[in-house]
Amino acid sequence: MATPIREGSLQAPTRHALDWKNPEFYNEDAVLHEMERVFDLCHGCRRCVSLCNSFPTLFDLVDNSKTMEVDGVDKKDYWQVVDHCYLCDLCYMTKCPYIPPHEWNIDFPHLMLRAKAVKFKKGETKFRDKVLSSTDMVGKLAGIPVVAGVVNKMNQSPAFRQQLDKVLGVHPQAKIPSYHSDKGRDRVARYKTLDESKAIAAGRTTGKVAIFATCYGNYNEPHIVDDLRKVFEINGIPVTLLDKEQCCGMPKLELGDLESVAAAKEANIPAMMKLINEGWDIVGPVPSCVLMFKQELPLMFPDDADVQTVKGRIFDPFEYLMLRHKEGKLNTNFKKSLGKVSYHTSCHLRVQNIGYKTRELLELVPDTKLELLERCSGHDGTYAVKSEFHDISIKICRPLFGKVNQAKPDYYGSDCPMAGHQIESGLDEGMPPPTHPLTMLRIAYGI
Repeated sequence: MATPIREGSLQAPTRHALDWKNPEFYNEDAVLHEMERVFDLCHGCRRCVSLCNSFPTLFDLVDNSKTMEVDGVDKKDYWQVVDHCYLCDLCYMTKCPYIPPHEWNIDFPHLMLRAKAVKFKKGETKFRDKVLSSTDMVGKLAGIPVVAGVVNKMNQSPAFRQQLDKVLGVHPQAKIPSYHSDKGRDRVARYKTLDESKAIAAGRTTGKVAIFATCYGNYNEPHIVDDLRKVFEINGIPVTLLDKEQCCGMPKLELGDLESVAAAKEANIPAMMKLINEGWDIVGPVPSCVLMFKQELPLMFPDDADVQTVKGRIFDPFEYLMLRHKEGKLNTNFKKSLGKVSYHTSCHLRVQNIGYKTRELLELVPDTKLELLERCSGHDGTYAVKSEFHDISIKICRPLFGKVNQAKPDYYGSDCPMAGHQIESGLDEGMPPPTHPLTMLRIAYGI
């Protein structure tokens, strides 16, 4: 008698390691065959239709085909589905009932990643996408004194943005972050921190932290890195910097350029391990970058002991502070109410499975009322600025526009600063710019 197929799974999910060094990983025929299998199962389920645009694209292809089944879709059109996936992981984490260990073994994000890696290996990746994912290179060039001011001014020029659209495919209405010559790492390095010998361990935390500034925190919004330093030091936590750092590799991962991801890992992991071995924990202000070390690199390098060590010693800032609060080591002497807050939790924070630590901490501030916004902003760092995807990204974010416009909060923002600015782009005239949660916390402490 055949074993009946289970509907969904009651077992804990399993994430398989990414077999990216196997030549078969890049076999296009095998990838297309697996996409056909998974797409057929997705078509029969359709629970993910409300997430990114990959699923509506897939289901429209099926519904408009002659057979109204996946076998009626031209395999060349599969790549449309791939292009709309920005590896947020929400389908895997929150929707799909058929993830491993279920026998159907669906890992949609990693299948899309494999397809992107095939496309990159074939040399079909656009020059524009390679530039946008080179966050370190662009940040270093645009962050040079004088150059930063010129770049920022040009990015605000409608005429220049029209040319950028024609030449590079960057949408003229998409928000492009500013660049700063006074970098995040520079702002931390200027200050003498607390005496590390007086650090107090609590729970899983050592009580002293090395900041992984991230490309965005270093070049685009350095005040976030500075606010992280201030918030941690008022909690008695000494801070330091890695001797050197470069991009975490997430933009290159989303491009399918796995060799560049590996090169970034070879630069960052030894610098992190040096400080971990000296008793420091690692904290990064951007959820995507923290997730890279918590999940993607460990899945790419399951046998690398140092990668696995970093996985257990890198934290989201609010996760770290709430771990210490659990042990009675959080400074709750807040000086100022935040009033009404619309707080957006980013996809790459949600999939870390740490709970809503930002919300929990901000709700400790007296006379603060927080509204949680859980929908995707559709930004993904690069997706929202690309000419062919910008309007779709705005459509994805539209429910968030409505929520914040209706609430008219005193503060709004996201752990992902780019998501915060995406929300800003659709708000009513007169609404203030977004405020990062770390900045909200600094304000609450009266710093």
